[in-house]
Amino acid sequence: MIWVDTLIQGILLGGLYALFATGLSLIFGIMRLVNLAHGDFMILGAFAVLIGIEALGLNIMVSAILAAMLMFIVGYVLQYVLLNRTLGKDILPPLLVTFGLSIILQNGMLEAFSADTRRLKAGGLEDVSIQLGENLAIGAMPLLTFISAIVVILALNTLFYRTETGRAFRATSDDPVTAQLMGIDNNRIFALAMALAMLVVAIAGLYLGSRATFDPSMGPTRLIFAFEAVIIGGLGSLWGTLAGGVILGLAQTIGARIDPEWQMLAGHIVFLIVLVFRPRGLFPRTVDT
Repeated sequence: MIWVDTLIQGILLGGLYALFATGLSLIFGIMRLVNLAHGDFMILGAFAVLIGIEALGLNIMVSAILAAMLMFIVGYVLQYVLLNRTLGKDILPPLLVTFGLSIILQNGMLEAFSADTRRLKAGGLEDVSIQLGENLAIGAMPLLTFISAIVVILALNTLFYRTETGRAFRATSDDPVTAQLMGIDNNRIFALAMALAMLVVAIAGLYLGSRATFDPSMGPTRLIFAFEAVIIGGLGSLWGTLAGGVILGLAQTIGARIDPEWQMLAGHIVFLIVLVFRPRGLFPRTVDT
């Protein structure tokens, strides 16, 4: 029963990692941009929800919706005004700019919120558990996190494969030059992709802040988990990202069950094994013909 619990907890933890990684996978798949500030934006999203709760007295869900809308706008403006100028054949400029954004965000949040750890209160939901057996229970918040990850990925896949905007996303991803010649505004499409990624980041920040404490310096660590989930699952594949998150979560929980000191190490080892034998990940995105 102990190992059954370990496997369940690992799968549910994978849902959180999938939310961490989905936005990163999204923007890489569409514009080949690696956002080194992704983890810091996640923490910013958590703080945005916290401001709505503490400063405005809002319910956590209302605050989360407003935070998601704000992050959507921030993502669109950031990409359209700044990051679009860095895109090109050379991958170094966007890396340097997003690295700079990471430093600015960390120091800005440190100045605004101090180094104290915070946590989002979800109305007691974070303490609710669902009994599955005499010695087996799962937390309501981890289960909700996993369900949310599936819903987010379903919604994004529906957008990409069932709508005109999705066709524009795929066309721009496959051949931006030809897409531009066919009348697609690449700058607008890229900005919309970043806006969607930021909306997902806000959702990830909500669950991160509800399940654990957070502070302004946590972004880079969460970025590493997101990178590992994306690469394990397959570059640009959203369902692969979910699978990568689950594999990473399982590796960490199994490692922790064997020895608590192995929790992070086990995840890193699985990541390295996949990177050696399948550099494009287990389920890389295939180009539609």
